[in-house]
Amino acid sequence: MVQTIVVHSSHFHVHLRQGSFSELITPHVRKGGFNLAYVMPNLKPPIVSTEQALNYKATLKKIDPNVDYLMTLYLSPDLTPDEIRKAKKAGIVGVKSYPRGVTTNSDGGIESYEAYYPVFEAMQEVDMVLNLHGEVPSDPEANIHVLNAEPQFLPHLFKIHAAFPSLRIVLEHATTRAAVEAVKLCGPTVACTITAHHLALIVDDWAGQSWNFCKPVAKYPDDRAALREVVKEGHPRFFLGSDSAPHPPHTKSTSTPTHACAAGIYTSPILLPMVAHLLESFEAIDKLQGFVSTHGRAFYHQPASSDTAITLRKVPGGRRVEESYNLGHDNLIPFWAGKPLDWEIVEA
Repeated sequence: MVQTIVVHSSHFHVHLRQGSFSELITPHVRKGGFNLAYVMPNLKPPIVSTEQALNYKATLKKIDPNVDYLMTLYLSPDLTPDEIRKAKKAGIVGVKSYPRGVTTNSDGGIESYEAYYPVFEAMQEVDMVLNLHGEVPSDPEANIHVLNAEPQFLPHLFKIHAAFPSLRIVLEHATTRAAVEAVKLCGPTVACTITAHHLALIVDDWAGQSWNFCKPVAKYPDDRAALREVVKEGHPRFFLGSDSAPHPPHTKSTSTPTHACAAGIYTSPILLPMVAHLLESFEAIDKLQGFVSTHGRAFYHQPASSDTAITLRKVPGGRRVEESYNLGHDNLIPFWAGKPLDWEIVEA
């Protein structure tokens, strides 16, 4: 039987939500094969202070104490250089930037990066990470839309990197060849996350299929090929960030003339087997350890924290993804529900 072992798998971009929904979602970090989670701050209201981040972490720890939660703040006008220094001392790892209105709970997102240069300067000084949602808002007058919003953002990446060359920056959930090439052009302080679903999907897969709809949207076949190529290359500044984003099924499966379906794909409970399945499909299974652990931990300065190892094994004929996950009145439908995965986690 074919087996492979992944040590210290790390989930560098996950949405764990809040309230009873979080009680369903949070245990899926470990169910999906991970013991480290880099937690996004776009709650209602967003996490804009050290105190909020620490309280949120305590809540998550009550749900599952066996995960190492790395916390982030939401870049907003309320965030100051003094708060950055306070956050660093408290163990907060990064700050997430959302352009206004481009994704879930981003209505309070930013419109001008220059206004935050004092915050970036403080982050560079104390060595915190800036996480960038790399899109600009759609603008029909400027011919900006969901398919080119990421390439249109890249000049902002170059400008911030040039102004703060020692600031560690992560371009989140890249979807285009242009983004891959841009990160490669930057220095060693700029890295990039890639989701599992963007290694699987292209534009045709979400056109008319709400369960495959997320932001940033999946792009063209050549863009997916670029993501696969850089993973297969084993480039040390590209690593997994799942952007696993759960939504209640009724918000994913329906839209109205005045309200779109929710943008987000839920991969947490199947994440490690799915990544192995996908990497094997394009002959990159030998890069699994680096992609889901080593590269991200090195960039985030996160040494392996225990001797925990995850064992994966090949499943003849595949094992089908569960149709749904339920807890109380909450339920979720995962990506690839009902479809077979060729790998599974061996329970200890």
